[in-house]
Amino acid sequence: MGAAVTRLIRNFNLENRAEREISKIKPSRAPRHPSTKNRLREQMSRHPEIEGEISRKDDRLLSFLKDVYVDSKDPAPSVQVKDAETPQEPKEFRLPKGQQFDTMNMNIPRGKISIEEALTLLNNHKLYPEKWTAEKISEEYHLELKDVNSLLKYFVTFEVKIFPPEDKKAIQSK
Repeated sequence: MGAAVTRLIRNFNLENRAEREISKIKPSRAPRHPSTKNRLREQMSRHPEIEGEISRKDDRLLSFLKDVYVDSKDPAPSVQVKDAETPQEPKEFRLPKGQQFDTMNMNIPRGKISIEEALTLLNNHKLYPEKWTAEKISEEYHLELKDVNSLLKYFVTFEVKIFPPEDKKAIQSK
């Protein structure tokens, strides 16, 4: 919705605005400094042929300009492009662990995990840290050990704690 409104505002009265911009008086050159004007008048009075030289086009220079030809080429790509004929190597996939979250039939590439698996392994490590070590998780989910260590260090699962109100007794769970 926002893009449509923006587009309407941007394109509103576009032709009239463009016509108004085109019909504006073109900018003139910057004015010269007063001290420069005096020196220019002085030089023009001494050498009147300079005025003709300034306004005259030099045919020799124009012919040089016509001879200039610019040809640009892209630099060679640093990454070599693989031949289209060679088939791409099939990636190794694995089935997701658990399936308790009713995931559809999906294959996960090795070295990656799904969100459900990440939550499961983080929760397992939190509940049983001696059993679910970084090495075991790395082996179980086919991940690199440094990635698992970073995952365990920087990500934690949510922990819900309910504190009883101060003025009421807490209901004891059985």
